[in-house]
Amino acid sequence: MPYDPAAIEAKWQAWWRENEVFRSELDPSKPKFYVLDMFPYPSGAGLHVGHPKGYIATDIVSRYKRMRGFNVLHPMGWDAFGLPAENAAIVNKRHPRDWTRQNIANMKKTHRRFAFSYDWEREVSTCEPEYYRWNQWFFLKMLERGLAYRKKALVNWCPECRTVLANEQVVGHYLGSWPVVLLRQIGFTQQWNWTPDFKRLLLVKRLMWVAFRIH
Repeated sequence: MPYDPAAIEAKWQAWWRENEVFRSELDPSKPKFYVLDMFPYPSGAGLHVGHPKGYIATDIVSRYKRMRGFNVLHPMGWDAFGLPAENAAIVNKRHPRDWTRQNIANMKKTHRRFAFSYDWEREVSTCEPEYYRWNQWFFLKMLERGLAYRKKALVNWCPECRTVLANEQVVGHYLGSWPVVLLRQIGFTQQWNWTPDFKRLLLVKRLMWVAFRIH
C-alpha cells in the first residue's frame, strides 16, 4: 500500500483530536513531565521553517515520555504582548488586537497541520488580561518585598517605536532598520530596577536549575 501522507496523516490527526490523546489530566499515579516550547511571536502572518526545527525535537521527547508512562504536560501559546506585535500592526495599518488575533489563528492552523502533541486546552496568549494580570501580580509582590525600586537611568530610545528598549534589543544603535538614540544626549528617565538581593536570588535559582539538569 503506497504511503499517502495527505490521507493517512489527516485520518490519524483527526482521531487524536477526537480522543484527546494529548490532553493533560491530574493523575498522581504517574510521574510528571513538563515540556515547554518557545512561544512564537504572532507579529508575522505565519510560522517560518525555523519554528518546527525546534518544535520537532520537543515533540519527540514528549511522545517518548508519554509512551514511557509519564503524565506529560506539553502546552503551546503565543508571545503576543509587546513591541514586535505592535510594530507589525503599525506597519500593516491594523489595530494590534485584530492583527495579532488573525496571525494567531493562521499560526494555530499551521501547528495543527504539523500535529505536534500539544494540549490545546492549555493554550495561552500573553496579550490577554487573563495571562498578564499574573505578571503584574508577581511584580507587585516583589515590589512589596523591596526587591524592585525606581531610579533615574540612561535608556535606549527608538523614535519609530516611541518606547525604550533593552540593551539586548539594540545592535549597533539600530533595532532592525530603525535607529536608536541613547538618552545620554537627551536626558534621564525613571526606570525600574532590581535590588542586589533579587539578582542573587535569580542566580541561586539558575544554579539550582543547572544542577538539576546535570543530575
